[in-house]
Amino acid sequence: EEAEELHIELTKVEEEINTLRQVLSAKERHASELKRKLGLRPLDEFKQNLTKSWQDVQTSNAYLSASATLDDIAHSEAYKKTQETLSQAGQKTSAALNTMSSAITKRLGDMRNSATFKSFEDKVGNLKYKVVGPRGNGEAVSSPPDSTPTQENPPF
Repeated sequence: EEAEELHIELTKVEEEINTLRQVLSAKERHASELKRKLGLRPLDEFKQNLTKSWQDVQTSNAYLSASATLDDIAHSEAYKKTQETLSQAGQKTSAALNTMSSAITKRLGDMRNSATFKSFEDKVGNLKYKVVGPRGNGEAVSSPPDSTPTQENPPF
């Protein structure tokens, strides 16, 4: 008998919940329609909510405490020494990389002017001429004079 009463009460509560959901849905549609008539767009509402939330965060005790702690750290001797050391390390690293870059650039320039490289460059140029022919200078060719493969014009 008690279980039956609980089932009846549960049914009534679930019906009330469904009714409240329907009412809430209707109210949300009405609010949305009013906002549309007022010219309020969802993005504007989002911006307002975001601004309000950020203001709430900035005035919270946790934020104020963390901000004060970070301020204390930023003004500490350890922070200043670490900042100075990292700055010097960055400057030295930058100078080393510039020196290395200059050395590599000079070495590549020397290599490009070497007889071995020039010989290799000539061989690649000759190979290109043999494969592509005199029309391989970047100009587009509408169609080859003879489209049938021959000994001199193999199909690639």
